[in-house]
Amino acid sequence: MAKVRNILFIMCDQLRRDYLSCYGHPTLPTPHIDALAAQGTRFTNAYVQGPVCGPSRMSTYTGRYVTSHGATWNFVPLSLQIPTLGDYMRSAGLRTTVIGKTHVVPDLAGLQRMGLAATEGMGQRLAEGGFEPYARHDGIITDSKAMQSQATYNQYLQHNGYNAVNPWHEFSNAALDETGRLQSGWSMRNAHLPARVHESHSETAWCTDQALQFMQTQGDSPWCLHLSYIKPHWPYIAPAPYHKRFDMRDVKAPVRTDQERADTHPVYKAFRNHVESQSFAQQSVREHVIPTYMGLVQQIDDHIGRLMAGLKAQGRLQDTLIVFTSDHGDLLGDHWLGEKEMFYEASAGIPLIIVDPSLSKQVGVCDALVESIDLIPTFLEALGQPAQAQWLEGHSLADCLHKTEPGKEAVFSELDYAFYPAAKELQVPINEARATMVRTQRWKLVDYQGFEPQLFDLQEDPDELTDLGQSHEHVKLRADLKDLIHQWRSKLRIRTSMSDAQAEQLAARRNAMKDIVIGQW
Repeated sequence: MAKVRNILFIMCDQLRRDYLSCYGHPTLPTPHIDALAAQGTRFTNAYVQGPVCGPSRMSTYTGRYVTSHGATWNFVPLSLQIPTLGDYMRSAGLRTTVIGKTHVVPDLAGLQRMGLAATEGMGQRLAEGGFEPYARHDGIITDSKAMQSQATYNQYLQHNGYNAVNPWHEFSNAALDETGRLQSGWSMRNAHLPARVHESHSETAWCTDQALQFMQTQGDSPWCLHLSYIKPHWPYIAPAPYHKRFDMRDVKAPVRTDQERADTHPVYKAFRNHVESQSFAQQSVREHVIPTYMGLVQQIDDHIGRLMAGLKAQGRLQDTLIVFTSDHGDLLGDHWLGEKEMFYEASAGIPLIIVDPSLSKQVGVCDALVESIDLIPTFLEALGQPAQAQWLEGHSLADCLHKTEPGKEAVFSELDYAFYPAAKELQVPINEARATMVRTQRWKLVDYQGFEPQLFDLQEDPDELTDLGQSHEHVKLRADLKDLIHQWRSKLRIRTSMSDAQAEQLAARRNAMKDIVIGQW
């Protein structure tokens, strides 16, 4: 078999693993992603290191736990001192680019200290998290941001005749209602309407076009392409015909019970009080929104088909390692919650499919416990490069691809919820709103600083419906699982690139946001 020369690293945003047919969804066919799973290895127990876009991605891009890289929430800068995927891949001789989203926030204070500008040369590379921004598009272009500068995707839309100051909002993520009035995709009540943008100009299509173009222009020069799709992340609105591919009959029943709603765990209850959770608690909202979520997933699958056809036509399937994953899931009303921050399987568990062309046969399905931070070590081993043990906290998955491996004893994920209404409701100090998940093959414990833990028996209760966090029968087990966390956790401060005062200010700004509306009905 051919040696790996290129890496195609595909990441979706807010994609649940059980919303792919290869992971068991009964009414959402994803044949092209299923084909990847059939060719390679599908991991059933892969977990992110933080169930929020920014910290999850920074862990994936650095190979380090959230505690170690310190970018604990979406707008907390990633310290430029930490090597990233781009640094490792460039050292291996691969041109490393991004198309789509990274959520990297530049460490401007660090750049200033080094006398570097964020707009050119080494300074730009560091500001972009080590990636060459071939066609970066993080999505969520607010009107105020659009008036300040022209995003790459907005320029593309304007070039194609979408005349607006912010065509991302007014066309890609907006619709005309039955009376011809403009309706925003931010409001979930509009999820059934087709986005005003033509499907061929949508974010998913544009990202795929850019990826095919990049791979074509590279020819035989080795590359690492991070193709990072914006969807199915909100706003929940899809272009025709994907807006009507599914209906309420295709929506799976929510994973939740009335007993859960009576649960008085303080942090869980506070997140249930968020507006998105209140909206998704209504079955009518789920039946209205989830068909659109499913349409967005199927649109991605169709474009994965285009992408694989392009790779085949270019003769690159033989030497390209392909990875398909997500940065976290979406609760969609499961456990009476919206969004993704809690550590339930629908949120912290992700799809992970790896196709290694250097192997004549792959294991097919791997049930080992693995983490997103394991990807960089896997890439390095596939390329025949030495591991960077002084920085990387993950472990290569190479052995899991061709033989059954027991995997890790436990996996870990973290949440800094200081920036959420839940922390304000609970009056938790800015540096104490922390939670840590440890998951073994059977057990999952969530340790909340200042509060009692949650505990779930995934063998007897795979849907995580019964919280054993205060069960007298499980006192020793909880202590043992906490010991696992203590053995793993660093005692260093985790928010290394932002002061507590700046975090307080950011939390206040976040809670006062007017032009970003999440979960509204």
